[in-house]
Amino acid sequence: MNGNDQKRAADFSGSKIIMSSTVGLILGGGKGTRLFPLTEQRSKPAVPLAAKYRLIDIPIANCINSDISRIYLLTQFNSVSLHRHIRQTYNFDSFHGGFVEILAAQQTIEGADWYQGTADAVRKNLRYVQQPGIEHVLILSGDQLYRMDYRDMLKTHQETNADVTIAALPVDREAAKGFGVMRLDDNGRVEGFLEKPQTDKEIDMVRTDPQWMESRGIESKGRDCLASMGIYLFNRDTLVELLSNNDYEDFGKEVFPMSIRTRNVQVHLFDGYWEDIGTIKSFFRPILIWQNLIHRSSFTVQIPPSTRVRDICLLPSLRERA
Repeated sequence: MNGNDQKRAADFSGSKIIMSSTVGLILGGGKGTRLFPLTEQRSKPAVPLAAKYRLIDIPIANCINSDISRIYLLTQFNSVSLHRHIRQTYNFDSFHGGFVEILAAQQTIEGADWYQGTADAVRKNLRYVQQPGIEHVLILSGDQLYRMDYRDMLKTHQETNADVTIAALPVDREAAKGFGVMRLDDNGRVEGFLEKPQTDKEIDMVRTDPQWMESRGIESKGRDCLASMGIYLFNRDTLVELLSNNDYEDFGKEVFPMSIRTRNVQVHLFDGYWEDIGTIKSFFRPILIWQNLIHRSSFTVQIPPSTRVRDICLLPSLRERA
């Protein structure tokens, strides 16, 4: 083995060790009324995608391919179909130590309420992330379509000595009206956050200089806002402290703004394909794009019968080829 091979092997081994101390928490979402009738009898993450997959397979595949093998799924509404899919799909061998475990809303000694929001759902299950050997907690949504290597996000988190890191998507001013948009300093630290700015004045308050994006390898292409993707990486102890001694229910509207005021919150830039599957329109948009790509191609896309969830590799090319 030459020097370069040894370095790559060492980097890979180090990545494994680092990611083994990271646990993933995937939020199952609420009633999903905007996706009716698809969610009439199942939760959003259980909605079928690309014939044999479900929306939940996207964040789980991202975790597995990023060497995160301890994954909790927090569920509440219409969860029978989702539970069945998880049980039948994700079975790690006895020597692996990984799992995809369901944490359904339940009555406990501490309380008998349903999950009241994203932050409340995590708070009710903090005991699972307070186990020995966990240093970072990655909080994900179960109804988004994208592919990301979370190892890159952890690298950003560690290099900036962050308490919290949030994934950010560059968007133009019109698209910014539908997102929570962040204001940064020159070092990438989040200084402000505005939910769905509607006027030019409001957008100017959270505008990011396109040159700042360019200096970090992201082509601005007329985009001057950074939208929150709802993907959070916390130091474990920071997460526990932020959720203790308060009754905040929502990460995006309450916990994240509080974190900006009291912690070092950094952004991790992401410029691949990403879609939040919250409406019928957003559900069918990527499907139509993909169908169009297949019809325009001069070759036939063949997916072997043995393909597993972790082999999903088609999503990143949608934006570039559409």
